[in-house]
Amino acid sequence: MVHRPTPHSGDARAKESTPATSTADTPHDTPLGPDSGQGSSGGLWGGRFADGPHPSLAALSCSTHFDWRLADVDLRGSLAHARALAEAGHLSQGEYERMRAGLMAMRAKVASGALTPSPRDEDVHSALERLLIEEVGEELGGKLRAGRSRNDQIAALIRVYLREEADRLRSNVLAVVDALMGQAESAGQAIMPGRTHLQHAQPVLLAHYLAAHVWPLLRDLERLSQWDERAARSPYGAGALAGSSLGLDPELVAADLGFTSVEPNSIDATAARDVVAEFSFICASIAMNISRLAEEIIVFNTKEFSYLTLDDGFSTGSSIMPQKKNPDIAELARGKAGRIIGDHAGLLATLKALPLAYNRDLQEDKEPVFDQIDQLGVLLPAFAGMIATLTFHVERMASLAPQGFALATDVAEWLVRRGVPFRSAHEIAGECVRVCESRGIELWDLTDEDFASISPHLSGEVREVLSAEGSVGARTGYGGTAPERVAEQLREARRAADAFRSPSGGHSTGERPAR
Repeated sequence: MVHRPTPHSGDARAKESTPATSTADTPHDTPLGPDSGQGSSGGLWGGRFADGPHPSLAALSCSTHFDWRLADVDLRGSLAHARALAEAGHLSQGEYERMRAGLMAMRAKVASGALTPSPRDEDVHSALERLLIEEVGEELGGKLRAGRSRNDQIAALIRVYLREEADRLRSNVLAVVDALMGQAESAGQAIMPGRTHLQHAQPVLLAHYLAAHVWPLLRDLERLSQWDERAARSPYGAGALAGSSLGLDPELVAADLGFTSVEPNSIDATAARDVVAEFSFICASIAMNISRLAEEIIVFNTKEFSYLTLDDGFSTGSSIMPQKKNPDIAELARGKAGRIIGDHAGLLATLKALPLAYNRDLQEDKEPVFDQIDQLGVLLPAFAGMIATLTFHVERMASLAPQGFALATDVAEWLVRRGVPFRSAHEIAGECVRVCESRGIELWDLTDEDFASISPHLSGEVREVLSAEGSVGARTGYGGTAPERVAEQLREARRAADAFRSPSGGHSTGERPAR
């Protein structure tokens, strides 16, 4: 019986290399042939072909320039697969220990950058097999491929990679949530104009507005957690599409890689990329929600609004205009959102018409999500810093909050509380607005005689609701902008955010279940 390995430290992330000039990913049933430099020294096929591929095919097929980032994940998969081979009797104890030592040595070299692919390697899988053979010899190294295809291999490993990236993404989103919550909790009962159609609508608390941007991000985090439940099923053991005949235990490999179960259908396991597409959608949703807030920051930062000031450390200047202080982080958030949404749309277009099971098109599933991960990885920390250091001009916002007839709804609801049907109350409040507009005054400037002439239902007592503070304080329904309700929302949001800080479980570093 093979001994149970001990945990390995580190989540070594491979340094990327640029060994080739192509843009395609790697095939998983049709790699390069022997004349491409992929022969018995490391290629994963070739015997069926009399000649090697044309150089243009070799260039098109090469993908190590982007899939080398999966090198450490690939090696961890190989560690788990080697143990499954040994448990099934396809490796002796000594062979397993030598192979394990070789794979661990390779992990260390990948982490340090000492191990990189050759320009002649087709993909991360073939590169690592070639390097393993160099490490442990061809006879032993050549045994590792038994019982697995690159089809089930990549289907499993992309899940491992994305699940770990999801942890990092979660932390970055939480940093933005924390920045928004910190500003909301500091805002107290400061009032600002609430807007619909970018027009004055009703006064709201600044904290209420900031919390409104927290909840969509919390829903994105909820989506990540729900996605992980589906991503936690391992495709390993599905082979090319029909499964394995070697008696390997897919549950063993699944546990070693941190999965909770195994996909029940081998054809679906190798062909499906909905897990990748769902992750991509979540990235697009995060970018969209960040972009919505970014647009408001850009507008609120203008001289015309003057709601807020950006910290110098999170702003840029102009090469010609000395006075400029530009909201570049917010603008880049808008721009990158378009790019990230485009990545998602491109991925869906790739997947939309693929027959079962594996198809070469699936080589194109990785670059879109890799780009989304990279873009959010640089955007979110900068965005969180910008939010955390904003200065809000609460006096300016408070002075504007009741303007633009933002208290007209309060007039209507004052009438409703006195038995006037809302349809009539709406008309009466609208007539108040019309009179004010014709005279260039605000609602609170109307006299008792003005109110009486507009409607016998009105009197000077309506002035009790004609203040931003009174309007905000009256909105006591659940989720509303009254101070006590906003405080309630912030407590609830903080609890929700804190719940996401407790991971559902770590991920394996190579051989041992982390759950």
